[in-house]
This record gives sequence, C-alpha cells and structure tokens, in this order.
Amino acid sequence: MRIWLLVGAGGFIGSVLRYLASQLIQNRCLSLFPLGTFGVNILGCFVIGVIFGCSLKGNMTPEWRFFLATGICGGFTTFSTFSNETIGLLRNGQVGYAFLYIAASVIVGLLATFLGITLIKLF
Repeated sequence: MRIWLLVGAGGFIGSVLRYLASQLIQNRCLSLFPLGTFGVNILGCFVIGVIFGCSLKGNMTPEWRFFLATGICGGFTTFSTFSNETIGLLRNGQVGYAFLYIAASVIVGLLATFLGITLIKLF
C-alpha cells in the first residue's frame, strides 16, 4: 500500500508539472510544431535516465525509484518509460525486441488513436 501511495503522489506531481512545463514551452515558442509535448518528453527521458543511473549505482532506495520514476516521470510523460524500457532491451542484447517494441508502439499507437477518434465520430 505504501508503494501505491508513493506512485500516486508522484503521478499527481508529474501530471501537474507536465501541464505547466508543456504550456510554458509552447507559449514561449509560438510554433505549430508541438514543442511543449516534445520538450516534456525529452526532459522526461533525461530525468528517468538520471533516476535509473542512480538506481543502478545503488544510490537510491526502491521507494524513491518508484516515487520518482514510476510516479513523477510516469505522470510527467510515459514516453520516458518507453525510452527506458527500449534502452533496457538494447542493453540486454535484445535488439530485435527493441526495434519491434519501437515500431509496434508507434504504429499500433497511431492506429489505436485513429480507431478511437473514428469510433467516436460514428456514434
């Protein structure tokens, strides 16, 4: 139950930070390109890399890792988790699975979004 609360609290913080950071970036850049989301995703990838780097060195308790990586980074952007999992596959020599995960995530994700929009338009 303690881990759930840590992840939930971190998720709340990460979601609020995502909204604020995305708005700040997008409003300052005045671009049609979604720089706010792009910036948040890249920042989230960097932060989760730092978190897992510290965790691998043994400088972080599992509770802190759950709070920071699963909670805050998960609320901030799930792209960071996708990136970290892909790096994990590559580090373990599972190159085929890594590229399958990348391709399937992008293609199936886009198709699922399109399907969801199409279904709502039909009903």
